[in-house]
Amino acid sequence: MPAILRTSPLTRSLLAPNAGPMTLDGTNSYLIGAPDAPALVVVDPGPLDEGHLVTLAAAGRVELVLITHRHADHTAASVQFAELTGAPVRAFDPAFCVNGDPLTDGELIAAAGTSVRVLATPGHTDDSICLHLPGDGATGSVLTGDTILGRGTSIIDGALADYLTSLEALRARGPAIVLPAHGPVLPDLAAICSAYLAHRHERLDQVRAALDTLGSAATVAQVTDVVYAQTDAAVRFAAEASVRAQLAYLRDPL
Repeated sequence: MPAILRTSPLTRSLLAPNAGPMTLDGTNSYLIGAPDAPALVVVDPGPLDEGHLVTLAAAGRVELVLITHRHADHTAASVQFAELTGAPVRAFDPAFCVNGDPLTDGELIAAAGTSVRVLATPGHTDDSICLHLPGDGATGSVLTGDTILGRGTSIIDGALADYLTSLEALRARGPAIVLPAHGPVLPDLAAICSAYLAHRHERLDQVRAALDTLGSAATVAQVTDVVYAQTDAAVRFAAEASVRAQLAYLRDPL
């Protein structure tokens, strides 16, 4: 079982044992708490793995659980972890709350001896949020869920226009520490957002070029064959989801 690791002055993480093509090394569950705080906030309890949940629960009294988005590798354990700790689970989508109210954009949560700002960042999914810890070290930190990964780029399972807006909003937060749900910690939120935006516009150019060759009525599968030709079959569905979002954006960017 992996150990709980310090990831920033106010956070620690525990890697879930669910490595795979979509989860990279696994899903990072985060524990937020000031050094002298009597309780913790857990972000994304992760998959339903008993050892993982027991280790999280043993780290200290959990007063609140927050969910970054609906995907099962972040939420499958929510009900069991709520039963184990007695802590409410809050998410942007009410369907993923357990004994807690839905999160709202801009909400400031006082918990675990610190403040956590909820940022609605749709794009990866329509319910994706990030969590800003302004007091986490000199630059603050942002828990980015799957909106930004520690390695590679994220699937667009929502609207691309929303995702581009979310990246711009996150970039405006400056050089905060990036605490992603998959992959390693990154040092500069603004820099990685700039890189993500450049990548997304490069992909859009590739989709435009594919449509010029294939015709405007080309299917998602046909465009994916061209733009994501080297994609492993195991993640083909993710590439198609991103192409679908890109085509929708190009046909109706607003």
